[in-house]
Amino acid sequence: VQLQASGGGLVQTRGSLRLSCAASGQTISAYNMAWFRQAPGKEREFVAAISWGGAYKYYADSVKGRFSISRDNAKNTVSLEMNSLKPEDTAVYYCAGSTSRYSNYVGRRIGDFGSWGQGTLVTVSS
Repeated sequence: VQLQASGGGLVQTRGSLRLSCAASGQTISAYNMAWFRQAPGKEREFVAAISWGGAYKYYADSVKGRFSISRDNAKNTVSLEMNSLKPEDTAVYYCAGSTSRYSNYVGRRIGDFGSWGQGTLVTVSS
């Protein structure tokens, strides 16, 4: 499956952005999906994940209460709503699809995901 992330940009502190991830090539309805991010000079880190049916959602402690992940399997898309943004949220954000289909395990490690989008840059100014 090919993933295309979009929606990044420049926003002020406490602002909001909505990232979208569009899938093509095959349906994502069988896959757990996630967002990761990578700040300059840092390793890629987990941000949020959602189970293949959408019932279960998981967040990194750093974004809990501010970010919300959702999916629309009919449209083959995954979104990340980001509110109350902080300068430390500045990073390239990547969407990812799990390696396994219909898995009850929703991973939060890079190795749990086999499909990756190209990333979209989010810059939060102070």
